[in-house]
Amino acid sequence: MTLFVLFICGLGLQTTDQAAASDPPAIRAAAATNPAAAANPAVATNPAAVAQSASSREPVDETAPSPTARPAATALPPEETKTQSSADSQPASNPASNPASNPASNPASNPASNPASNPESNLASSAAPPKVDQPWLNDIPTNALLGTVLVTLAIASLFGQWLRNQPSESVNPALVRRFRQRLSAWWLMCAILVFGLLLGPGGTIVLFGLVSFWALREFITMAPTRRGDHRALFWALIVFTPLQYVLIGLSHAGLYWNNGKPIDFYGLYSIMIPVYASLYVPARIAISGDHKRFLERSAQITVGLLICVYSLSYAPALLDLKLNGSNGAPWTGSKAGLLFFFILVSQLSDILQWSWGQLVGKKLIAADVSTSRTWEGFAGGTLSTGLLGAILCWATPFTLWEAACMSMVVSLMGMCGGMTMSAIKRDRGVTDYGSLVLGHAGVLDRIDTLCFAAPVFYHLTRFFFT
Repeated sequence: MTLFVLFICGLGLQTTDQAAASDPPAIRAAAATNPAAAANPAVATNPAAVAQSASSREPVDETAPSPTARPAATALPPEETKTQSSADSQPASNPASNPASNPASNPASNPASNPASNPESNLASSAAPPKVDQPWLNDIPTNALLGTVLVTLAIASLFGQWLRNQPSESVNPALVRRFRQRLSAWWLMCAILVFGLLLGPGGTIVLFGLVSFWALREFITMAPTRRGDHRALFWALIVFTPLQYVLIGLSHAGLYWNNGKPIDFYGLYSIMIPVYASLYVPARIAISGDHKRFLERSAQITVGLLICVYSLSYAPALLDLKLNGSNGAPWTGSKAGLLFFFILVSQLSDILQWSWGQLVGKKLIAADVSTSRTWEGFAGGTLSTGLLGAILCWATPFTLWEAACMSMVVSLMGMCGGMTMSAIKRDRGVTDYGSLVLGHAGVLDRIDTLCFAAPVFYHLTRFFFT
């Protein structure tokens, strides 16, 4: 009986120990005092293990903040407290603190603002660079320049009519007749030029192309040609002449490659005739099999292309320039006005040199070439042209002194052109290149100053004012 009671008491003690070991509150209480008991429940139920774990545990710094504890708020002045509370109440009002709501601060979230992530938008932006809007004929300086020329021609016409009514004893009838003939040619040139300008840049380029074609025709027909030259003449008149002005027109159109870079047509029309045409023409004549006077015939066609087509084409090429003023700011004036200024100055230089030569001219520049061009006339005409150019500087991107210098350069090149074309006529034994322009021979007689002055004026303008 005694043994039975002891057996029953032993079972009860064993059951109590197992319940305590499996009781979660006991384990949680042990884990609160010993972190190692949370990882190993056997430690929590073994007093010896608990004592060993407590002895091996490092002392805890009670002053150190808990990793999960929230720092205590510090006292702020009233103004800063108000500012911080308003900022906390509006977290979305600061785009920099929220990259997702600020596309500019997060390029990855905004492909349109990231050119590297959006090649199409990059191509579109590079293919459409900003342009300065420039008027054509609707600006005040250009209209004022045109009006000044028309009024001057009208006054000159009235003066010519008055001279015509004077008796022959008081004025030289030959000079009056020459003056009236030149006046008629100036009216015709002004009307054609204004008509081309009214058609816009494209119409102006086409107009100069037709003038170049007719001038080259006059130049070629002045000298005899052979049957072997016909194919080379076809290429010069029908292929190279139109192609030169087509390239200038394409340059003015502002075309772009697929990568967004502008097409540099200047690199084509600036070498097309001096390089490709000058090499093709003699080769084509040689292929024809006719070697008689080969060098003379090849040089005639090549020089005709250089003077009548290549040099003159730089006048409408002025319309392609992106001009700046002397201060570097973009020039917003009309390019048509600049072109008209160049043509006006070149024609005035020819008139003034002839007038000064008639008044004070004594020493001829080259008597066998020209009997009307004198050193005194050249000096007086060049200075007078510079003065008139300075007066008309308001129609150009040049300052007063720059316009004067550019005008004198045009006058100098005009004199060289007139002397060169006169020498060619004397060599061929002719007095005029043609009879298209009533009262002043052919077209080439009227544009000889333009042909020599246009490329120099263009490149000076391009170098200093673009």
